[in-house]
Formats: sequence, C-alpha cells, structure tokens
Amino acid sequence: MKPFPGSLVAVFLVVGAALPAWAVEPPPEFGTDWDDPRTAAPPVARPPTPSCTVRIVDERFDDFTPFTGTFTPPAECPGPWSKVVLRLEGKVQGVQYDRLGHLEVGGVTIFKTSTPEPSREGIAWSVEKDVTAYASLLARPQPVWMLIGNVVNETYTGVLDVQVYLTFYPAQGGHAPAANLASDVLPLTQPRREGSALVGEVTVPRNTARLVAEVYATGSGGGCEEFWYITAPIVVPYSCPADDGPYREVVIEVDGRVAGIAMPFPHVYTGGWSNPFLWYVLPAPRAFNIRPIQYDLTPFVGLLTDGQPHQLTVRVLGVPEGRPGWDLPTNVLVWRDTGTARVTGGLVQHQLGTLSNDSTYALVDGWHQVDTQGGHHLRVSGYLRTSRGWELTTVEQDVSNTSMHRWVGDLENPDELVATWRDTSTVTVVGRDVFPTVSRSDKQFVLDGHIDVTPANRLTTRITVRDAERALGVRGLQTWEHRELDDVFTGEAAYNLGVPRAQRNAVGTSTHHYRLEGHPGVCHDRRISTRNGYITQDVQGCD
Repeated sequence: MKPFPGSLVAVFLVVGAALPAWAVEPPPEFGTDWDDPRTAAPPVARPPTPSCTVRIVDERFDDFTPFTGTFTPPAECPGPWSKVVLRLEGKVQGVQYDRLGHLEVGGVTIFKTSTPEPSREGIAWSVEKDVTAYASLLARPQPVWMLIGNVVNETYTGVLDVQVYLTFYPAQGGHAPAANLASDVLPLTQPRREGSALVGEVTVPRNTARLVAEVYATGSGGGCEEFWYITAPIVVPYSCPADDGPYREVVIEVDGRVAGIAMPFPHVYTGGWSNPFLWYVLPAPRAFNIRPIQYDLTPFVGLLTDGQPHQLTVRVLGVPEGRPGWDLPTNVLVWRDTGTARVTGGLVQHQLGTLSNDSTYALVDGWHQVDTQGGHHLRVSGYLRTSRGWELTTVEQDVSNTSMHRWVGDLENPDELVATWRDTSTVTVVGRDVFPTVSRSDKQFVLDGHIDVTPANRLTTRITVRDAERALGVRGLQTWEHRELDDVFTGEAAYNLGVPRAQRNAVGTSTHHYRLEGHPGVCHDRRISTRNGYITQDVQGCD
C-alpha cells in the first residue's frame, strides 16, 4: 500500500530487519533486527476436546495471481461443531510494502487481512479468527480462493509465504453445537462495480426469518481513499481533495432503498502515516483481522421471500466520482424458519433522516484548519408471519463523525488530525418470545495523529488509534449479553529522511492495550509495550 498522501509521500521508505523475542535492554535505536509482530488481542477460545485441522491455503504470494484450491470437511470430525477456528501463519523476508489479503470459501469472504512489513532477516506472524458463524458453508466441499496482491522485483524482494488452516471442534464431551448459527451463508451473485458502489443480487430461501449482511469495507490500495479521513473539500489547499471533505458512510440498499448505515473503521496498515517504525512489532487495531460491518436486514425479509433475485447495493458516501480505493466484499447470512415452507411479511416503517455533512475551512494562527461534523439516522420496521406467529423487527441506527484536521503551509508540515466516529445500532424484536428482545451496540473509533519534519529532515509521527464498543442484549428483565471492549494503540517514532539505512537513526515506542469485559464471565486485559523494535512489557490479567 502507498504511504501517507500529499507532500510527505516521498518520505515513506521501506526499511527492514527482524529480532529476538525479548531484550534485557533495548538498543538506543532500531538495529537490523526486531521482534516478530503480535497483538494484545485474546486468542480464540477453544474447547478442550479432540479436533481436526485442515490446511486450505499453502502459497507463496509474489505477484497478483490468486491461490485456488478445494476445501473438504474432515471426515473424522463431522459436524455439528462447537467451534471452528481459522489460523493464518505467514513468513516474509527482505523488503516489502504492506499488502491486503482476501480469502473466500465457496465465493464467501470469510477473512480479510493486511500484512506486516518485513525485516531483511525475516519475520513470522500469525492471526486467528473465530469462523464458527460460517459453519453451514463449511459443512460441504467448497472452492477456495485467496489473493494477497504483491510486487516482487529487484527492489521489493519480500515473498509472502502463507498457510491458512481451519480447525474443527465437534460438539461432544459436554460441548453443545454452537447456538443460533445461520442456516445459509451466501455470496452476492453477478457482482459488479458502479463507481464507488458494489452492486449484486441475492436470492434468499422462501422460509427466511432473519437476514444479516456483512461488508468487509476498507479504503485501501494506495491513494487518497486509503487515508479518506484526512481528505479536504476541493476548495481547500490540500493535496487530497474530496467534493465534500472527509465524511464517509457505508450504506447498504435493498432493491434501491436504504436498509442500513454504518461508519467505516479508520484502518491504519503497517506502512501507515509515513512511519513503518511505528508498526513493525505492534500493528494498529484490526490491521491483521479486518472485521466486517454487519447490517440486520430482517425488516426487509417479507419483501424478499418470493424466490426471485433481489438487488443489494453497497456504496460509500463521500467518495469523489471516479476515485478508486474502496473494497467492499459482501456476504448474506440467512436464518430459516424450519416450521414453514414460506415466511411472508412486509415493511411497516422506513424513516431515513437527512444526511448532515458540514466541513468548514479557516486559517487559524497560521494553520489551515478543516472542521467536520456529519451524521445520519435510519429507522426501519418490518413484520413477518412465521411458524411461531407474528414477529416485528425494528432496526434503529445513528452514525456521526467529528474531526479537526489542520496543517501548515503548502508543504503540509506539520499535519495533524483528531477525529471521532460514533456508530449506534439497536435491534428490537417483538413477538418471538413473551418479552421483547433488544440488542444494542455503541461503537466509538478515535484517530489522533501528528506528523512533522524538522529543518534537519527528521520525520516524527505520534498517533493514537482506538476501537471501543459497548454491546448489550436484553430479553425482558434478563441480560443475555454484556460486552465492553477498549482496544488502544499509542506510539511515537522518528527517523532521518533521505539518508542511507545506517544513518536513519530511527527510534520508536509503542503500546497496545486490549481490554475486554463481558457477561457471562469474560475478561481479558493485556498490555504490550515496545521500544526500538523490542518488547519491553507484556502484562496480562484482569483485576
């Protein structure tokens, strides 16, 4: 991927080296080695039962040729399963940019990732993801497709050696099958790009009773949309213009009608913000495991169960016409009502608020400054006639973004951003049980970053990236889910520009703190700190 845009583009240099796991005393600067990448996020919890592992990808990615293969469920571990875990293991050596990876099974995107930047001597890393939600897809043989587009030549020598495994844990030994799994997992058919939008079709079973879409949305591939959050209105003197500034919103439509709205996560990859020394050991939140946006489309189900294909459109609001850069793989998860051949229903309410998006520009004490405030509201309700009777599902969503972006002069030096995104979704189901079921998610993303280059040509980046969520599920007076996540990266790194590797005098510190608490009995608290590529602290444990 390309570096931070604008006048600082030229300062992004691929640097590299690898290192031992621990150091008694970190060196005064980055040397020729550093620790393998890791994160403070918890590993996927696994049942203490026998399991079977199937390797589905084994490839050395050195160009833009995808890996293709076939997955066959393990005969010795037949379903139903209590857990299915995906694990990617990778190695890379030499010089290379970070790259974006995309894995499909049966045409369904089940994993999206980006890669670390390597050392000259080589690094290894791994990523785990709970993919139990795709169990119905994995219950039968499927084609496998994976691409990590890469450029290998005399300069960029890093070949990405990647294996992906699926481990299946049968429901046995007191471990029940995973509950409330989708009956079907479907890709979009006939997908096509129309500007910044992805358009496709889906035909859902006639007895569909619940529908959820997943969108793995990323601004990526270099250029201004990889750094969409720092774009400025076209009337402003900044190197990444956009018609209406930095506000972006990922919208999904069903047959041309808006069915869901969401804030995109401000992904920062391991070459981001002109300073790879920040990310060699500790990546930013979600960089290695890009999570999908989920939209509950159940209010629209009664309009879709006629056995005919219906159009789904995913678009990113705010992207200038004709500008590339957004990747939007989309899946649909279906829950069937096995007690009936046909579920019917209709849409009761559809209220889409007016989009607000206001970017104002001013020159303040010598700083160019763009202040942005934007937001949107959606409320939809739909009823269904099921084998259990009538059900009414209401989805209400509120999204907003506030940011202050400022810089100095034509060289945009210094250049800094403070931005917050909020995304709240509440799903209420009446009629399924005696009491209504309410699920609420409150997300908050924060990006606070600063870049400057001194007259002596030394670049410094300071940055904080935060991924926070509070989720609550209530049925009547009973709380069936409560989860609080706070995932924070902070770092500062500096190096000399335009000099040979030995003269860069690079230094950097970073900390990744991941805390997760929840009901019932969930707690994970881990803090990892680094200095100049060495881990100086790795502490975990809940209070």
